[in-house]
Amino acid sequence: MNLLLAEDDPVLADALQQQLTRAGFKLDWAENGAVAEYLLKKQDFDIAILDLGLPMVDGLTVLKRVREAGRTLPILVLTALDALEHRVAGLQAGADDYLTKPFDFPELEARLHALLRRGRPAGAAQQLRGLTLDRTARRASIAGELVELSPREWTLLDLLVTERDRVVTKAQIAEAWGSEDSAAGGSLEVYIHRLRKKLEGSGLAVRTVRGLGYLLEATAA
Repeated sequence: MNLLLAEDDPVLADALQQQLTRAGFKLDWAENGAVAEYLLKKQDFDIAILDLGLPMVDGLTVLKRVREAGRTLPILVLTALDALEHRVAGLQAGADDYLTKPFDFPELEARLHALLRRGRPAGAAQQLRGLTLDRTARRASIAGELVELSPREWTLLDLLVTERDRVVTKAQIAEAWGSEDSAAGGSLEVYIHRLRKKLEGSGLAVRTVRGLGYLLEATAA
């Protein structure tokens, strides 16, 4: 997941780069608003973190110009300005979320993943190795052959693909299945087993990460 971090504080930027890299993001860093605007207009990012207090061009102006240029990626505004009018201005300019300093990194990471899930184009088919996901029709196919999936299996596969190369916890799966399914943890292993069988030939496999959860990864060629 490609992320642009626009933050002028080098100490905070360095700490965030280390934490976000460990969390699985690929980062570009912009230390001022002019660089951030250029990168957001010229390169494709999955998501961006934008500080409002950037030098040269302030973050709010960058946000407005990027949206006017038609860029629709999710943007999380990160700022020390916590007054209501500042939050409203950021959201009205096109921010998808707003987090004030100081903050805890787990909350930032959770918000980023929530924005990524929310920002997925519903009508877009996604290709991953030999697997194709059609989220509009809620269908999956391998090498053109339709894969029969139950509603829970579809939701599980969709989540694993969304968080590919990252561990998905049992709590995340229960949440994705919905509150009425939160007690279904005991049967999760059954669904994982079924999904593994159905992914054969796709070039993908579901690996159990003991004590943590499950990971969708590419198999050896």
